[in-house]
Amino acid sequence: MRPATTLAVAGRVLTQIRRDHRTLVMLLVVPCALVSLLWWMFEDLPGNSFDTLGPGLLAMFPFIIMFLVTSVTTLRERSSGTLERLLAMPMGKLDFLLGYALAFGAIAAVQASLAVGVSVGFLGLDVNGPVWLLGIVAIVDAVLGTALGLFVSAFATSEFQAVQFMPLVVIPQLLLCGLFVPREALPPVLEAISDVLPLSYAIDAMQELVVSADESLVWRNIAVVLAFAVAGLALGAATLRRRTA
Repeated sequence: MRPATTLAVAGRVLTQIRRDHRTLVMLLVVPCALVSLLWWMFEDLPGNSFDTLGPGLLAMFPFIIMFLVTSVTTLRERSSGTLERLLAMPMGKLDFLLGYALAFGAIAAVQASLAVGVSVGFLGLDVNGPVWLLGIVAIVDAVLGTALGLFVSAFATSEFQAVQFMPLVVIPQLLLCGLFVPREALPPVLEAISDVLPLSYAIDAMQELVVSADESLVWRNIAVVLAFAVAGLALGAATLRRRTA
């Protein structure tokens, strides 16, 4: 792995995304719009439903969007022959994957700052813990989505197939992460499955910031999510193919 090569890959990805206005809107504007829509839905209802669901969705939206964009973008690089040409240069698979992770991590930082700023500053999301830590969790979750998107792209031969991985990889995590039903209230088998899904720990970290703001528990959950992200990148490096079969 060469740091200069990794940075060059990251710079190339950021340049491509900067020129793609539709992708920029999806990455930066859509999460803010979805959080605002949720706030609007609960505005006239009794209770603090937005304060309950808002933090979890701040973890969920970056994960989903980064997974989708990364898996499709990586597959496009391979099917167009760009990946094969890049890997023919003095660059390893890990350089490519880390460059992508670094680029999308930088975008995730902007995305999380915007979403958290809108939620806390304009929509009145009540957070007991540090607001900056809320942003850190959102960024780490976006990096997780990037890592898993890079991994599953190796098993798809078309952009449509890449999207089809969402019901397999993303939706079970959304259902079992504890956002809709507390994880401890799930049937034992589903609770055990939830315990090995990374999104569960991101939701736990977000909810911890709202309820008791125990920063030690938040950092522990962040470490678990990061471990899954690193594992996803390692698996992505092991399975990345130069071209689409």
